[in-house]
Amino acid sequence: MSRSAKLVEGLSDLTLWRSAIEAAGDLVYEWDLVADRIVWGGDASAFFAVQDAQVPGGGEAYHGRINPEDLPRRLRALTDHLGNDQPFDCEYRVRSDSGDFNWVHDRGAVERSPNGTPLRLLGTLRGITQRKHHEGRLEYLANFDDLTGHYNKLRLREALDHALANSLRFQQTGAFIVVGVDSLDKINRAYEYEVGDKVLVEVGRRLDRCLRAADVIGRLGGDRFGIILASCPIGEAQAAAERILQAVRQGPVPTQSGPVHVAVSAGVVAFPQQSKTAVDVMTKGEGALLAAKTAGRDCVSIYCLSEAQREDFRASMAIGEDVKQALRDERLMLAFQPVVDARNQQVSWYECLLRMRDPEGELVPAGKFIPVVEQLGLMRSIDRHVLDLAVADLVAYPDVTLAINISGLTAADRSWLRALVAHLRGRPEVARRLIVEITETAALHDIEDSARFVATVRDLGCKVAIDDFGAGYTTFRHLKALTVDIVKIDGSFVRQIRDSAENQLFVRNLLSLARAFNLATVAECVEDSEAANYLAEEGLDFLQGWHFGRPELAPPWRVGDSGDVQTWPPTDNAATLRYSQAGT
Repeated sequence: MSRSAKLVEGLSDLTLWRSAIEAAGDLVYEWDLVADRIVWGGDASAFFAVQDAQVPGGGEAYHGRINPEDLPRRLRALTDHLGNDQPFDCEYRVRSDSGDFNWVHDRGAVERSPNGTPLRLLGTLRGITQRKHHEGRLEYLANFDDLTGHYNKLRLREALDHALANSLRFQQTGAFIVVGVDSLDKINRAYEYEVGDKVLVEVGRRLDRCLRAADVIGRLGGDRFGIILASCPIGEAQAAAERILQAVRQGPVPTQSGPVHVAVSAGVVAFPQQSKTAVDVMTKGEGALLAAKTAGRDCVSIYCLSEAQREDFRASMAIGEDVKQALRDERLMLAFQPVVDARNQQVSWYECLLRMRDPEGELVPAGKFIPVVEQLGLMRSIDRHVLDLAVADLVAYPDVTLAINISGLTAADRSWLRALVAHLRGRPEVARRLIVEITETAALHDIEDSARFVATVRDLGCKVAIDDFGAGYTTFRHLKALTVDIVKIDGSFVRQIRDSAENQLFVRNLLSLARAFNLATVAECVEDSEAANYLAEEGLDFLQGWHFGRPELAPPWRVGDSGDVQTWPPTDNAATLRYSQAGT
């Protein structure tokens, strides 16, 4: 190749190289270390956001544009590279003509003379401002709540760990307060979530104003804040919690939908007296908050656990573990108690009651583990297991009708409903023989959610019963909203009914309320023939109790004796007419 051809090829490569650098938005540079002169390759004025005349031409001028906080880092990287051949690679901020600082990533390598003297530095600069902003955003979110600007749960827990360590070291009392916004879910439903977010932000601001500067505030999630009060006796912590309630009460929160009146509840736990770990302190604070909400909301609850209560709690935890293991080992099973026609005392269906065997095979009374299961929040798993067992019997024995009880938590659990739909899809003959019982108190807790649950279950073809009818405050409006099929009168009104005029009057009133909606009625806890005869004469449709049979693990249909098991509804009972009138 001729010399002129090589020159043309070199110029072409240089043009291509410069075009690539400019397209990438990067700079390359050659810094003559002896003459202190920098030659830039690329659009330096655009890169630095300066006029052409302000593009730094030497190392000293360039260092004058580097952020003073970052300059020592670049100088140290240069010294290590020139003196020890460490890689030259660093990030720092450079000032533009507008005064803003932009982040750059600087990489280079020195060229030396034959005797080792540094002659020039060849390097590249890349703008990384956008990446730094993204990293800063991620770092912020790793420590702070995006909505309120307070610590997030993880960062709050770290701060609580530190406060606990200091309390143990210096033998000082601290406190942790959990503050919950009352009825935030209703605010969200009424005004949309933007208003709910506005309420949370304003509550956070009021917390800032009424607490000490040294107190640490964080958002635990949802409607809850956590507050760390270091070196604070429990009496002062309670006073601080009362101030918080008053600060929130002081006036409505202005929102785009108008002023919204807000109240909060607070749970207070002292450390290290009540707990020595951050996770446990947070859990107990949540428990104290729940106690405040249960007590009527807009109040303060102090967590206080005696040693006897601790022992009871440990025992409950042990029972909870036993139940979970029994669930894994398939030692949870159903016992079946008959529900009979009040007129002819023939069995109409069976109620499924949960039982557990211990590892030695002994039967554990339900009263020993069901209350603990409810307290520990295990009822969803248990109710799913009961559903699976009951449906298995319904599929295997087409002449059997069964009733299952579910907890209030399960009534709001969509996963349980999905399981019910999966079991009954394409099986209308099974659905017709399944009765789902929900307690009255659970049904009335959120009447709208309960109504949706009842409607979904009945749409599948199942019957729905209200258990413990009379224990709550059911009205005509409630029964109309729920559209159930059966009401089971609470056993407390049935026991000794022959000797209690008050119970007799109450049962008559409940019976009248049920009849107004064409509902079948069941009297629970019938223990003798006198009570059975009296209730039948009063017009009860069905009876259940030890007088007719105790819960049995081996029901008649499993041993080949299913002659007394009737289909639903009974053919010779007064309830049949009511069902036909109600269109069921």
